[in-house]
Amino acid sequence: MKWKNLIKVAFKSIVKNKMRTLLTMLGIIIGVAAVIVMVAIGKGAEKRIQDQIASMGTNLIMVYPGSMQSRGVRMGADSGVRLSLDDVDRLKKTATLIDAVSPVVRTGVQVIGGSGNWNTIVYGGSEQYLEIRDWDLTSGDNFTANDIRAQNKICVIGQTIVKNLFPDEDPVGQQLRLRNVPFKVIGILKERGQNAFGMDQDDVIIAPYSTVLYRLSGHVHINQIIARASSLEQMKAAQVEITAIMRESHKLPEGEDDDFTVRNQTDIASTAQETTQVLTILLASIASISLLVGGIGIMNIMLVSVTERTHEIGIRMAIGARSRDILVQFLIEAIVLSLSGGLIGVLIGFGATWIVHQATGWNTVIAPQNVFLSFGFAGAVGIFFGYYPARKAAALNPIEALRYE
Repeated sequence: MKWKNLIKVAFKSIVKNKMRTLLTMLGIIIGVAAVIVMVAIGKGAEKRIQDQIASMGTNLIMVYPGSMQSRGVRMGADSGVRLSLDDVDRLKKTATLIDAVSPVVRTGVQVIGGSGNWNTIVYGGSEQYLEIRDWDLTSGDNFTANDIRAQNKICVIGQTIVKNLFPDEDPVGQQLRLRNVPFKVIGILKERGQNAFGMDQDDVIIAPYSTVLYRLSGHVHINQIIARASSLEQMKAAQVEITAIMRESHKLPEGEDDDFTVRNQTDIASTAQETTQVLTILLASIASISLLVGGIGIMNIMLVSVTERTHEIGIRMAIGARSRDILVQFLIEAIVLSLSGGLIGVLIGFGATWIVHQATGWNTVIAPQNVFLSFGFAGAVGIFFGYYPARKAAALNPIEALRYE
């Protein structure tokens, strides 16, 4: 038989039992749609994390205290030795591959002012803090180096603070009390939303580090140092330079482990990307089970079809159809079922992804290669699970097939 006739006969057989055909394709439809939706959610989460990490600042490098070894055990960041303002001064004077640096002092406070009170976090930084974090102001001004030297009690506030304490008025020029210390609001930060770790970046107050360090936190050490590399190409070199300067500042002998941790955006992005990729693979694997179930359904229905059409197969063989023709005919039917289900599944997957995005607000990204992969996998399932029934049909004895009723 010619290919054209084989395909025509296969389509006639499929259309003949519409309800059974639809039920047979259902597993493939659900599987393909589920894979597309799950992967779109995973890729959307990955892109959102990358965007949020990028929003932390341009060419950002972070220095954390700790990551020292104690009796052969690595303690991790924020353990052991602390950072100091001397470290910041040494970086300012010595480093050649960074163009901005700021200490970071962090403390939680209860804020009173405006229309009520609010619990939030105060960050102390230098006049370059917002520049390093690539954070703009919607109104007002940033504090200056003179404000830091004078330990002036001024601050800029995030949009969450504005919404909760100053919902109906302009906060600039207003007073806030942080642990009973009066601060004047001089600026409002541009909205940023959640960061890569799910924290609200707008629920924040930023003030001169000297004021936070000596009037609010009660500590003599700083929590972190942030710096900005001169260019993206010099990020790694700047990281190496900062490590060397910090080792010299902490007087660490050669061979001794660092008592600090230096990380950049690429490090954080890579870690977050690995996590989301594992999650995406897990979700896609779970959804792919539906495709396998759909393939088993196709095999079952095709076996039933072979039994029902045994007499028909005998007639075709009697008038000259070869075993190969019967094999190809049934294999085409299985492939058409899978690909038709895959096409419907793709369309439903697009629609379901849009519904998920609209209903939950989650970022979703449908990559074309993932759509083609799902569609191709559906076709492979049809070939794999359709081959056995097709082979069984092709192996029938023509005389016994004609006698079958």
